[in-house]
Amino acid sequence: MLIQPIDIFVHPWLIVAVLSAAYVAWDQFTVNPEPVVMQWGFVLVTLYMGPIGLLLYVMADKEPKPGGHEEFVKPLWKQGVGSTVHCVAGDATGIIVAAVVTAVVGLPMWADLIVEYVAGFLFGLLIFQALFMRKTMGGTYAENVRRSFLPEMISMNCMMAGMAPVMVFLMMGRDMRAMWPAEPLFWMVMSLGVIAGFAIAYPVNVWMVARGMKHGLMTDRGSSSEDDATAGMDHSGMQMAKSSGKRAKRGSAHSDALAYVGRRHDLARRVRESAAQRA
Repeated sequence: MLIQPIDIFVHPWLIVAVLSAAYVAWDQFTVNPEPVVMQWGFVLVTLYMGPIGLLLYVMADKEPKPGGHEEFVKPLWKQGVGSTVHCVAGDATGIIVAAVVTAVVGLPMWADLIVEYVAGFLFGLLIFQALFMRKTMGGTYAENVRRSFLPEMISMNCMMAGMAPVMVFLMMGRDMRAMWPAEPLFWMVMSLGVIAGFAIAYPVNVWMVARGMKHGLMTDRGSSSEDDATAGMDHSGMQMAKSSGKRAKRGSAHSDALAYVGRRHDLARRVRESAAQRA
C-alpha cells in the first residue's frame, strides 16, 4: 500500500517510543533505586506512550542526585504518577495482548472490547497487583487479590473509558490498517489509546493514593530496613502498622507502671504484717 500522510507521523513516533523505553530501561535498572515492579512499569508505559512516558519518568521518578530519590518522589502528584503507571502497565499490557489476539481471530469490535476489558482487568489485578506487589503488601496472594480488587476495578474502568473510544474511532475509520497488528498504524492507535486512558486514570489514582487505597512511588536501595525499602511510599497498611506499634508500646509502658505500683503495695503490706507480729 502507498504511504499515507499519517505515516509521516506514525513511524517517527514509534521509533521515538522504542528509544525512550530503551533509555528508561537503562536508567531504571542501572541507577534508579526502585522496586523491580515499578522499574518494569515505567519501561512498559514509556514503550506505550513514547516521549510522554519519558517526560513523566524524568519529572516524577528519575533520581535527581545520588540519595535524593526518597525526597524527590514525596509530592502527591508524583505519587499519583507512580500509582497510575503501575495501573496502566498492567491493564494496558493485558488490553494490548488481547487486542492482538482478537484481531488475528477476527472478532467483531464489540466482542473485542469485552475481551480486552476482561484481559486488562485480570492481568492488572492478578499479576501486577496481587502477585508482583505481594512482598510489599504482605499477606497471602488471596488476601492481596481481595484488597486490590476495588482500587484495580476503579483504575481499570478509568483506563478503558479513555482507551476504548480512541480504538473504536480510529480502528473503525477509513484506514483499515489500524485493525491489523502487522501494521505500524495499529500500534500508533494503541499508543494514543493508552495516553487517553492514562489521562483519565491519573486524577482518580491521585485521589486513591491520598486516601491510602493505593501505593505510589517507592524507593528500594536493597536494604533490609523496612523504612529504606519503602521510603516515599504512601500505603495505608504501613501507616496502620506503625500506629499499632506505637499503641502497643504505650500499652506495655502502662502495664509496667501498674505492675510496679502493685509490687510497692505488696511490699508495704508485708512490712505492716511483720511489724504487727513483732508487737
